[in-house]
Amino acid sequence: MRVGISTETADSAALLQKVRLSPSMVGADLTAAVSTAEPYVVPPVGKRRHTVAAIDLGIKAMTPRLMAEQGIEVHVLPAASSIDDVLAVGADGVFFSNGPGDPATADGPVALMQRLLEEAVPVFGICFGNQILGRALGFGTYKLKYGHRGVNQPALDKATGRVEISAHNHGFAVDAPIDGPTSTPFGPAEVSHVCLNDNVVEGLRLLDAPAFSVQYHPEAAAGPHDSVYLFDRFVTMMEGGR
Repeated sequence: MRVGISTETADSAALLQKVRLSPSMVGADLTAAVSTAEPYVVPPVGKRRHTVAAIDLGIKAMTPRLMAEQGIEVHVLPAASSIDDVLAVGADGVFFSNGPGDPATADGPVALMQRLLEEAVPVFGICFGNQILGRALGFGTYKLKYGHRGVNQPALDKATGRVEISAHNHGFAVDAPIDGPTSTPFGPAEVSHVCLNDNVVEGLRLLDAPAFSVQYHPEAAAGPHDSVYLFDRFVTMMEGGR
């Protein structure tokens, strides 16, 4: 939703016109503007257990920090990175970050995700990364009339029945069937998490391949921290891949 707030004029008609002329988020390709221009490394805390390539689509600093606390050496790579760039760092797994814009424009990251799924490289995605996984599996995405914002969104983990209070900041969502596994080019996939307020897809996972994602933010710095376990799940997935 586009909004204008001004302390300089009370002319509501002029403000409304300015808002209407602002670019729509539908079709907005913003990853190049927010991604790192050069790769950089966040070293592990203590002994290195794993190496992860993090595709920066607008990554939060908290994300590689949480992975570093798990003994992960995190190589943060530009959004336009190729499969060769990922393999060059010796990644045990690949993380796709959050970020702004319309996921329908992110053809490069989607193609990279598909190559990783073909190679059975463990993958974890958050927010925009969830939408990238959805597109890679053949699902569509769409703009929500009202985006999910704030830190009190109830997300149901369908595998455990547990309701997590989660932090959200997304205006797009994956269009996937909530009930039952769905056939994809990479095997059966299912919706793993659902927002209890409106049944919006909040997570995906492949059943026969090492890939999963969530739409919300387990790395929320101020909390809630109900979903931090997802980083443990990523580590377990990488250990299984070895």
